[in-house]
Amino acid sequence: MKYNNLISIITPSYNSEKFISETIKSVLTQTYQYWEMIIVDDCSPDNSNKIIEKFCRKDNRIKLIKLERNSGPAIARNRGIQEARGRYIAFLDADDLWKPDKLEKQLNFMAENKLSFTYSSYDLIDEDGRFLGTFKTKETISYESMLKTCSVGCLTAIYDTKILGKMFMPNILKRQDYGLWLKILKKIRTTKGIIEPLAIYRIRKDSVSSNKLKAALYQWKIYRDVEELSLFKSLYYFINYVYYGIKKYK
Repeated sequence: MKYNNLISIITPSYNSEKFISETIKSVLTQTYQYWEMIIVDDCSPDNSNKIIEKFCRKDNRIKLIKLERNSGPAIARNRGIQEARGRYIAFLDADDLWKPDKLEKQLNFMAENKLSFTYSSYDLIDEDGRFLGTFKTKETISYESMLKTCSVGCLTAIYDTKILGKMFMPNILKRQDYGLWLKILKKIRTTKGIIEPLAIYRIRKDSVSSNKLKAALYQWKIYRDVEELSLFKSLYYFINYVYYGIKKYK
């Protein structure tokens, strides 16, 4: 593959000292090497910045931006998108991992299928790295299907700014990535993903995704406040969300 399209990798960081080294190393070992990694620190009080700065000194493709005040992941990710120089925008949280051929396979897939937004399946691990299973995504998604269930893991998503322009996440406390996928799908209506798992998602005890009640409340907020759906439509899609949530992980 020719390394002629820069990929900007956006990584929000907050108290990530336990996992950030492993996350960065999973980017460094990519078979596709024409990338920049923009890590946006959200006022971490731990030692994560010292760890990140060591990587920055060794590889100038890794950049650290420090926010002046704690602002949440939406603002952190959007700041990274603002600073991005790449044609492609990819996302990787500070505790997740990529498999070595993730970028290469996904960019080839986008080129072969003429897609501006793609995603993949991903494996699940716990905080100690133990394998928990695989989230198998859908081969094709649309705006309507995404309202029923989110089939796109943030750590797998890539979009093409040459076609879509720079698109930003809604400034909400949680599930801002889901809000962005809906915004993109409103524009392109449908897209395809890779069934093979190309990334590894770490489930943490304190994560929103591990708290089903909180996740449901934020899902409702997306319907009513971000997408501004009617009460009837919100109830319809929320029932679907609960149904698919029960059978999500196998």
